[in-house]
Amino acid sequence: MKIKLELLTLGVIVLFIAAFAYVSSTQNHEWSGADSQAEGVISDLTGGTYIPWFQSIYQPPSGEIESLLFALQAAIGSLIIGYFLGYYRAMSKIKAEKSAPEKEGKSDA
Repeated sequence: MKIKLELLTLGVIVLFIAAFAYVSSTQNHEWSGADSQAEGVISDLTGGTYIPWFQSIYQPPSGEIESLLFALQAAIGSLIIGYFLGYYRAMSKIKAEKSAPEKEGKSDA
């Protein structure tokens, strides 16, 4: 069964790599975020008269740095969420283990 799972996982990874390679090589893509797309839509809707309410506090020097900061933010958020999910799962497991002997003791009486 373990070999079957490993082969399935390997097949899925190969499938994703093949799909990514095919799409990347056949079309001209610009990998941009939703911010730049939303800016274009707002400009189209307002006819270019929209003025932003405020400017960014920090403007990264390049798109790569901006992507790095976004990935770092996502990783930190994932760590925090994972910590609390693990903590609460462990606490519920401990409570279940503490209550299990009490239930067993009551059934003997």
